[in-house]
Amino acid sequence: MKTLRFAPLLLCLGAWPLKATPPANENPQPEAPAAVSSPQTAAATTAEAALEPVAPVADDIPVAENTEVAVPPVKATTTAAPEMRNGLEIHQQLLDNLSGSGCEAANTRWRSHYARAPQRLANPDDELLALLGYVVDEIVKAGLPSEYALIPFIESRYNPSARSGAGPAGMWQFIGTTARNQGITMSGSYDGRYSVIESTRAAVRYLQNLHKMFGGNWQLAMMGYNAGEYRILGAIRQSGQSPRNADLGKINSGIPAISRAYVEKLHSISCLMKQAGRQADWRAKLDRPVPRLVASEAGNATSLQQWAQTRALNPAMLARLNPALASGALRTGQHAPQLLAPAVSPSAAVAAATARRALGSSVIASGSAAGQLASNGQHARPVTYTVKPGDSLWSITRRHGISSMELMRLNGLRPTSTLRPGMVLKLDETRP
Repeated sequence: MKTLRFAPLLLCLGAWPLKATPPANENPQPEAPAAVSSPQTAAATTAEAALEPVAPVADDIPVAENTEVAVPPVKATTTAAPEMRNGLEIHQQLLDNLSGSGCEAANTRWRSHYARAPQRLANPDDELLALLGYVVDEIVKAGLPSEYALIPFIESRYNPSARSGAGPAGMWQFIGTTARNQGITMSGSYDGRYSVIESTRAAVRYLQNLHKMFGGNWQLAMMGYNAGEYRILGAIRQSGQSPRNADLGKINSGIPAISRAYVEKLHSISCLMKQAGRQADWRAKLDRPVPRLVASEAGNATSLQQWAQTRALNPAMLARLNPALASGALRTGQHAPQLLAPAVSPSAAVAAATARRALGSSVIASGSAAGQLASNGQHARPVTYTVKPGDSLWSITRRHGISSMELMRLNGLRPTSTLRPGMVLKLDETRP
C-alpha cells in the first residue's frame, strides 16, 4: 500500500466521557496462504520522494512531553455499561498484544513525526479512541500483533473518508483492484473501501496471509503490505534465505527504502503509545467510558436517518463513521451493507421508541426535533436533568439532543469530570 500523507483530519463528533459513579454505599492457524494482491500493486513504481512531504503537516509537530511516572497495570477508575468500555482498557489491549520489540532504537524522526497521535486518543471530541478499539478487537481476534492496528495512522490518520488523488481510499487506503481482490464490495453507487467494517475485515484477511507467509515476522509482513509480497519474497530469496525464517538484517537489496521506513513508522508509533501510558495526566484523560463500536444490521430501515432515529443516535455521527453510506441510503441494489455504530443497550432502544411515540415524530435524533417541538409550543428537552446511576455525558447528550460541549459548558464540566447520581445538570439556559 502506497504511503500517503493527508492534512490533519480530526473527526470531531460528540465527546464520550465519564459515566456516573454510584455512591460508595450503593451497590487455529489458517492453511497455506491463498494468493493475495498487494495494496501497492497499482503504485509499485512510486518515487522515493513520496516518502515524506516537503513541509510537515500540523500533527507532525512534536509536543512537550509530560513528566513520566511509574504506573501499575491498568486499573480503570470508572466502570462502563456493556455498550461502553473504559479508554484505558483499549490502550492496555493494544499494549498487551504488541510484538514486544524494544524502543531503544526507535527512529527519532518518526517519533517526532507522529508525536501527536497519543494526544488525539486523549481528546474526548475525537472518535479515534473508539475506532482504534474496534480495529484492535479485529486484529487481536485474528491472532495478529497489534502493531497492525496502527497501520491506519500511517495510511489515513484513521480517517474513514480519506481519499488520495492517486486512487487509494478509505481508512486503510485500498486501491480499487486490491479492494475487489480482497472481497470489498464496489459498485456504481457504493464503495466499500469507505466502510470501516468491510475495509478492516479485508485488511485483516490480507494481513493474516502475509503474517503466515513470512513466518510470523510482522516486519517482513509489513514490508510486503507496503511494497507487495512478491517483491519482498524476491528480495528474501536473493539473499539466500527462506521466507519463513528470514533475517531482515541479512537482506541487503531488493527492499525499497520506503518499505523499511514503513516498519520504522509503525514501531515508532507503538513506542509513543507505550510512552504515553507512563504519563499520569494522559492516562487520566483516557480513563473515561468510550462507546463500543459494532457492526450492525440495517434491518427494515432504508436510510441512516431512519436507522439513527430508532436508536436515538445522531445521524450526522453515523454518517461520519460510515462514509460509504454518505448518501444516507442503506441499500444499493441488492446490497445491504452493515453499519458501524455505537452499541445500544436494550433499555436505550426502548427509551428511544418511547420518546418517538411521545413526540409523534420521526425526527427525534435529528437537529430538527427541537424546531418541530417549538413550533408545537413544546420544549425539546427539560431545563434540568438529575443524574442516575449508569449515566454518562454520552448517554445524557444522546437522550436530550444536546451536544456534549454545550452540556459541559452549561455545567462547568470538563471531559475528565465525574458524574455522580443525584447531580442536577442544566440542559437549557434560555429558560428559568
